[in-house]
Amino acid sequence: MRGAGGVWPAGIYWRLIPPLACIRELYVSQVPPDDPRPVPPERPGDDDCCGSGCDPCIFDYYYQELDRYREELRAWEARQAARHAEDPAS
Repeated sequence: MRGAGGVWPAGIYWRLIPPLACIRELYVSQVPPDDPRPVPPERPGDDDCCGSGCDPCIFDYYYQELDRYREELRAWEARQAARHAEDPAS
């Protein structure tokens, strides 16, 4: 399969590695629909903060939501690991 000089031809890696869409589909197909992966909060844009020292600031709310998301993600990952331990075929 190697070209002249023992070098791989351009583009060969795309044929050897499955497309990311296939990998994502495999992953998504293993997640039960009744327990979807938590979605991270959307970060406010830098222009969303008025810069007047509000308390709480929009970023304070964002970081609170981000902490909650991380907790939910850890719990979700633990549930997925437990499900996989119970049923390795899934």
